[in-house]
Amino acid sequence: MARTSETKKQADDTGARAEAVKAGPDTAVSTAAAGATPSAGEAGEAGQGAAVEAKSRPSRRVQVKVGKVVSNKMQKTVIVTVENTATHRLYHRYMKRTSKFAAHDAENRCQVGDLVEIVSSRPLSHSKRWRVREVLKRAE
Repeated sequence: MARTSETKKQADDTGARAEAVKAGPDTAVSTAAAGATPSAGEAGEAGQGAAVEAKSRPSRRVQVKVGKVVSNKMQKTVIVTVENTATHRLYHRYMKRTSKFAAHDAENRCQVGDLVEIVSSRPLSHSKRWRVREVLKRAE
């Protein structure tokens, strides 16, 4: 099914408008959305603008958990247990669930029983994907 030149223009205009809407109201409307074709100099500038936008992406959100240190026998690593509650599917009662995380402790400052805050990070070893941000409460 062949398109006429008029329907091609309409399709191009709607596609450009959809891209402008996705970009947000605070961004400037591109020359393609206005219906004009960019010259060679403008095309180069637009390409640079796209590269700048790609670099200025927001950083990913880190996960934060609070748990208790149960082991510090490794060097620069602690094992932290984090408790959370989940609802049983059949009985609709709350259950305690415990998860263990290996966290990086660069200064070996954590002791067994400490309450610590851990944050997600890049993979540091085979099992370590968390770092100790701070010790909230020391064990007695």
